[in-house]
Amino acid sequence: MAELQNNKYKKGTKVLEKRKGNKVSNKFCSLVKEQRARLYILRRCATMLLCWYIQGDD
Repeated sequence: MAELQNNKYKKGTKVLEKRKGNKVSNKFCSLVKEQRARLYILRRCATMLLCWYIQGDD
């Protein structure tokens, strides 16, 4: 019976470790999404400015 309880405890710590790792990966994913959004906005702005500049040459 004691062995069974020790196994449960060990499994519980593994679950906690996975959750901690999951928080880090979630935070990393959110940072990546934010950076991708910023790059998308910069690309759109640069494209609009370039098109505006080219249209002005006519």
